[in-house]
Amino acid sequence: MFERKLSKRVSRAFVCAFGLATVAMLCAGTASAQTLSKKTTVTFNMPVEIPGVGAQVLPAGVYVFRLMDSLSDRNIVQVFNKDESHIYATILAIPNFRLRATDKTVMTFAERAAGEPQAVKAWFYPGDNWGQEFVYPKSKALELAKRTNLPVLYIPDEVAPNIVAPVKTVDEAPVVALKQAPLKAITPSGQDVALADVVASPPTLVAGLPKTASNVPFIFVMGLFFMMAAAALNPLCRRA
Repeated sequence: MFERKLSKRVSRAFVCAFGLATVAMLCAGTASAQTLSKKTTVTFNMPVEIPGVGAQVLPAGVYVFRLMDSLSDRNIVQVFNKDESHIYATILAIPNFRLRATDKTVMTFAERAAGEPQAVKAWFYPGDNWGQEFVYPKSKALELAKRTNLPVLYIPDEVAPNIVAPVKTVDEAPVVALKQAPLKAITPSGQDVALADVVASPPTLVAGLPKTASNVPFIFVMGLFFMMAAAALNPLCRRA
């Protein structure tokens, strides 16, 4: 009889601890998903241009930027309105490295003539050294290159309609077309140059690389499990 009661109490303690562990892991998974998407709400106090067909200009207002995919050397960034009920663009981007990370979202812009909307060049998530440099259709890239007197990354103009297609998943045709598009840079004179001649590689790290994930959630869950088990078993062990 005593062994049966002990078994029931241990089983209940295990189920309780397992339930708490599951909730903790689900919460950690939600936070991880938020970090992976780099979802960011930004407010522009003036019109800005983003890649699209022709000149795609966003009026001053609040917008949401987030990563749709970041598992390769070509990333996909989506731009939404404030409540994410409308998508303005699905943009091809490549990793852009900065030496010093900041604790705030940073948007960089290409220089434009007075009175013209600034063109978004790159987006950096708070705390990240790696950001997203946006790729424009060739005709717009050439225009920006002439304005800035610097090479600008581009995809062929015929791929541009995929930027404004209303896609939701990474396996849809417009996203696949963007990721497979030939990617080059164009100079102010209209000459093509290799991507490696424009995109700087990050500096070589001498110290050890940072960990990609923390063991804190796992340690917390295991510690909680053992505490629950000990609390359940302690009275029974005293009776024995």
